[in-house]
Amino acid sequence: MADLLEVQGLNAWYGESHILHGVDMRLAEGETITILGRNGVGKTTTLRTITGIVRARKGKISFAGSDMMQVPLHNTAHRGIGFVPEERGIFSTLTVSENLLLPPVVAKGGMTLDEIYELFPNLYERRGSPGTKLSGGEQQMLAIARILRTGVRLLILDEPTEGLAPVIVQRIGEVLQTLKGRGMTILLVEQNFRFASRIADRFYLMDHGQMVSEFPVGELPQRMDTLHKVLGV
Repeated sequence: MADLLEVQGLNAWYGESHILHGVDMRLAEGETITILGRNGVGKTTTLRTITGIVRARKGKISFAGSDMMQVPLHNTAHRGIGFVPEERGIFSTLTVSENLLLPPVVAKGGMTLDEIYELFPNLYERRGSPGTKLSGGEQQMLAIARILRTGVRLLILDEPTEGLAPVIVQRIGEVLQTLKGRGMTILLVEQNFRFASRIADRFYLMDHGQMVSEFPVGELPQRMDTLHKVLGV
């Protein structure tokens, strides 16, 4: 498989704070990878830098063969990258259906509303409800669902299961497995590596602003002791 996303020597700063120290990673078309690491090691910053939210950066970010380092933030989605932040960003005064219809379609191949409602039955039942009336799990589903309509090639998720009930975590896992089966390319940050192991092809382990190891999902059992030590779980 050809690499859809390639990151080399990526450095990033918040003001004078140097957060990323030469991040290297790659993601093939149709692949799912998970970034693991303790809080504060640079996982979210990696996602925000790839998507262009963090502009104080240097290194290489290539997506679908194009240099992304000089692409303005507002053009990132039009290049085919969709980002679901940890805070979800639901418009609270809009209904579920209005939230779904708000982002523009940027490419062919996005899901129709009927397909989205089939994938997320909860959202169909709540389609007329404002964002303020949704549970945390429903908001997370909505944040994912509205990107699927746009036709992006890469779905990036930051801690999609954080703070959610086990039954919702299971449902989101099923949705991601379905998307993976349809060929969607997925990059996620996730603390719950047992959850991630059900969908990930590979893992990157991050520490102190760098990727310290990379391994396929099949090696997860033999790396559990190391992960418990590094992640503090």
